[in-house]
Amino acid sequence: MDEQKQIILLATPVMTQERFAQLTGLTEGQVRGMIEKGHLPSIKIGKPRLVNVALISQNAMDAEEWT
Repeated sequence: MDEQKQIILLATPVMTQERFAQLTGLTEGQVRGMIEKGHLPSIKIGKPRLVNVALISQNAMDAEEWT
């Protein structure tokens, strides 16, 4: 019997604006602008302002019918 492989999913509640831009195909300037206009949730932790990925996910789930 083959060994069973496990996939570990690491949930990231926040990420840098740079990483969010890389993953979404947006520029860092676009991400920053969306945050400044209130279109993208963020949280300030220390000096950097991070994209609140957990809130984006929650809002998406709330907007969809998951039945």
